[in-house]
Amino acid sequence: MVSTAALVIALALQASGSPPPSVCIGTPEHGSLRNGCKLPVSGANFTSYSRLGPISGRTYVHCTVAAILTSAYAEVARLHPELRFVYGETGFASGGPFKPHKTHQNGLSVDFFVPVRDRAGRSVPLPTSVANRWGYDLEFGSNDKLGELSIDFDAMAAHLGALHRAAAVHRVTIRRVIFDTKLQQHLRRTPDWPELAHSIQFSARPGWWRHDEHYHVDFSIPCRRR
Repeated sequence: MVSTAALVIALALQASGSPPPSVCIGTPEHGSLRNGCKLPVSGANFTSYSRLGPISGRTYVHCTVAAILTSAYAEVARLHPELRFVYGETGFASGGPFKPHKTHQNGLSVDFFVPVRDRAGRSVPLPTSVANRWGYDLEFGSNDKLGELSIDFDAMAAHLGALHRAAAVHRVTIRRVIFDTKLQQHLRRTPDWPELAHSIQFSARPGWWRHDEHYHVDFSIPCRRR
């Protein structure tokens, strides 16, 4: 039988139209998610890595993470309206195992594809398609080049700084950023690096996946134990 208190809460939520808050459980490696939010497919300066991903339910996150992402993109759009970004996979609506990823299980993990510039120096979305496994099979050389595209490290640093500031508004921190250790040296030369080095923990060892075409971000939000 439903308790009187639970019934009152449920009726109040229904009357207000407010969805129940997100709950992350466990860790990104072993966890689940309740009441997650689906990321928007696109915005003024960003787009999903594919339209199939959102349709198949692979772009859900903790709702606080969703708010942080959209706020960060909005900040970068105000400061650098010419920049274009692509986000990658995040997780299922209820979390849990998310192949082929080893994490992304409790709504706190997000993949962001590296921002790039074309031969003419224009900021363009990284081309993702079924032919390159929606971007995950793209390979940048140690010189940050992929054909006529080059990684825009200034844009990447600006985005990470915006994520950090948006997270702080929600009293959240960035737990870690996983990005190719050799390419990180280019990131250290950007104007925003002092802030990033002070506030964000970057991977110090090569991961099982190179992480050259995308940077993996884990947010730190208190979660229930499994």
